[in-house]
Amino acid sequence: MDNFLCIQAFVRVAETQSFTSAARQLDVCPSVVSMRVRQLEKLIQASLFHRSTRMVALPETGQDMFDDCVELVNRIEQVIDNAQLTRGSASGSLRIQVLPGFELGHFGRALQDFRAEYPKISLDVVVSDESLNPVEESFDVAFQIFHPRAESLITRPLFPVRRVFCASPKYLRARPLPKAPQDLAGHELGLYSGYPTRNRRIFKHRSGEEVSVALPEARIRSNSVPMLREFALAGSGICCLPTLVCSNDLMTGALVPLLSEYELHPKLELCATYPSTHRGARKVRLLVEFICQRFADRPWDRALDAMLGQPDSIAD
Repeated sequence: MDNFLCIQAFVRVAETQSFTSAARQLDVCPSVVSMRVRQLEKLIQASLFHRSTRMVALPETGQDMFDDCVELVNRIEQVIDNAQLTRGSASGSLRIQVLPGFELGHFGRALQDFRAEYPKISLDVVVSDESLNPVEESFDVAFQIFHPRAESLITRPLFPVRRVFCASPKYLRARPLPKAPQDLAGHELGLYSGYPTRNRRIFKHRSGEEVSVALPEARIRSNSVPMLREFALAGSGICCLPTLVCSNDLMTGALVPLLSEYELHPKLELCATYPSTHRGARKVRLLVEFICQRFADRPWDRALDAMLGQPDSIAD
């Protein structure tokens, strides 16, 4: 077991390129990880890392060792996970990233229900809109829309993220209702700051016609979806919000959907992104499958479409 712990520490350092990140994953202090790696180096009588103040890199010897060890570590961890599940006691911790706004409402309740079903699994939830690499940042899984692409990562689509432009009745009473995307130019806007094309949006009409619009500079720009929602509810302007966050406001009339004959392109999806070396990690798979099944029919969109009388094809 001592040798396994040393090999496990080496693999996690190699994956994250950081002793500190590896220690966070293993729930030990960095000095313990350093000690275990030194013990392994003493055992094989070779240096496994090039170390500097800025980075940790694998030499040829370390790379050969990593290729041999990574599957071994994952297999042993999978065996342990399977044994725990056989006894009905899946346990341990999961460090996850969730987008701002998605941790509230439907998604937040889903995480609570997951904890109720698997009480021995603890969740360390970090709310951030950064497009991060879970391996480098020591996350077990990241729930993201705009995610990095790398061979070391698995990306599992969970559900489409529908977006709508909307505003409060108070705001719309004092201004003309926008009937086409170009009409947004005459309004106060609240926009998400993390959108890759900044102010440019592509709208597709039900007829199939597409129009690309460069929106005017926003009155407020933020990476906080809840802040943009509050901006809209206060009557300060028009916002583009995910229906996952604002469907209840639309159904109660607190917000009014605009440009309902258009959908935004490209279509976005919320994805679970996690390290490929965690492919056999049962805790990650349990959480991802739970979220995927929970939101398979996107109840917030179905209820909204029923109210608006729109077909499901427009919702996707």
